[in-house]
Amino acid sequence: MAVVLATSPAAGLPWSDGARSDGSLLERLTAQLLTLPVREVLVVVRSHDAQAGGWEKGAESGPRHQICVSDGLAEDLRIVAKTARASTSPVAVLAADVVAHTEALSLLLEHPARPTGAIVASGDPAPLRPPVRTEWGRVVSAGTSFHEVEWANGTFRGVLQVGEAHLAGLADIAEDLADLAQRRHLGRVGDGEVPELLLTGLVRAGVQVHAVALNTLHCGRAGTRPAAERAVRELADVDEAQARLDAAVKSGDGFFTTYCVSSWSRHLIRPAARLGLTPNTVTGISVGFAAIAAIWFSDGRRAGLVVGAAALYLSFVLDCLDGQLARYTRRFSPLGSWLDAICDRLKEYLVYVGLAAGYLAGSREPWEIWALAVGAMILQTIRHVVDFSYAGAMADRARAAGLRAAAPRPMAVPWDEAPAAAAAKGTGSVLALSRRLDALSGARGVAYWAKKMIVLPIGERMALISVTAALFDARVTFLALLGWGAVALAYTAAGRMARSFA
Repeated sequence: MAVVLATSPAAGLPWSDGARSDGSLLERLTAQLLTLPVREVLVVVRSHDAQAGGWEKGAESGPRHQICVSDGLAEDLRIVAKTARASTSPVAVLAADVVAHTEALSLLLEHPARPTGAIVASGDPAPLRPPVRTEWGRVVSAGTSFHEVEWANGTFRGVLQVGEAHLAGLADIAEDLADLAQRRHLGRVGDGEVPELLLTGLVRAGVQVHAVALNTLHCGRAGTRPAAERAVRELADVDEAQARLDAAVKSGDGFFTTYCVSSWSRHLIRPAARLGLTPNTVTGISVGFAAIAAIWFSDGRRAGLVVGAAALYLSFVLDCLDGQLARYTRRFSPLGSWLDAICDRLKEYLVYVGLAAGYLAGSREPWEIWALAVGAMILQTIRHVVDFSYAGAMADRARAAGLRAAAPRPMAVPWDEAPAAAAAKGTGSVLALSRRLDALSGARGVAYWAKKMIVLPIGERMALISVTAALFDARVTFLALLGWGAVALAYTAAGRMARSFA
């Protein structure tokens, strides 16, 4: 279900791609939505627009297209609340003046997992594009013309989707906001800010909202006719097919993955799709290469170590490719996600065994190398436990916060709190320092990559194993894993505790 808010004059702006004119921005957006997995589009209009267009309240304009007349911001929000309560599937809320590639909309609305998410672009906040702060692919703070955002690093582009698990919370939040709007407690918030208000409400209620990045695609709101014409020209300048390929490659990976794997594995995505390979098939082939690497490592001689390092690198390339192929073909599944996580651990530990066995081929003392290998396994297991348990705890907290949103109570940050007062609240010295480093270093500066590498992500681990095994021996490999892994565990644990208390 999609709720399109045609409550601003910009919704009726004409659009043309230069070759033809296809009506208004509202008509264009509605047509795009109906090409996606959207069951029904509910268009909310003002009374004067309904009279001018000959629409009656609740009138049907098509089998999947309904018109609903509203008299103001409060009623807009109540319509969203009513829709959320009645829906049995995710609900999308969009402004009718959104000008976007269909592929940009599909990044959120066509995702098989149907998560709660918002389309966000990095960059400085601008009019009609309210500020947000994102961290690790989540929107952690969102604003309106009344609510400010500290450390803003992106903008919300007017497209929000709420998954089934959060629909009850959305309805409660929309009703709370409707009451505040009716009492004029939302300051200068305008009629066109319903998506922004709802995003702010969800984030403040503790709901995990995925930040869907645009990359080279365009999605934004046009407030004037020149802006609409400029936006349409920008759409024509982008190859959507190429953009879909670009979107399949994750933008938040580590340094090694970004520059030594994804820079060329992207060229394998389309051939893999044409061959009919599934992401799970690619995962299985990746496990096969890891087994080959372990066998060559067990040889113990320099040539075997070098070949094993090369096989491990190719295994990791395929490990990245399975996710890229899943995003490109949008063939996600819980089984595939589970297999990917399990196989990552299996491949890594197979390689540990192969390295230890190869080291023993030189008739050296077995206890030392096996102690190092087991120590590396235990350390890595502890790191995974810390990560997964923290993710589970955050998910539980978000669910609990979403349930608490249904009860009348003061929010952690009150809705009608003055923006200056909200901005005065600190976020914790550790987190504030982290964000200041990000701001000083830029989007891809030294501090950014240092924070990525210090946690020893899987790409850096595979590179560390391959390089040290090929140039030295298994003992050096395990010592390097233990040393860097201990630093990564300490850093991650400190960060998790700081965020938990923030």
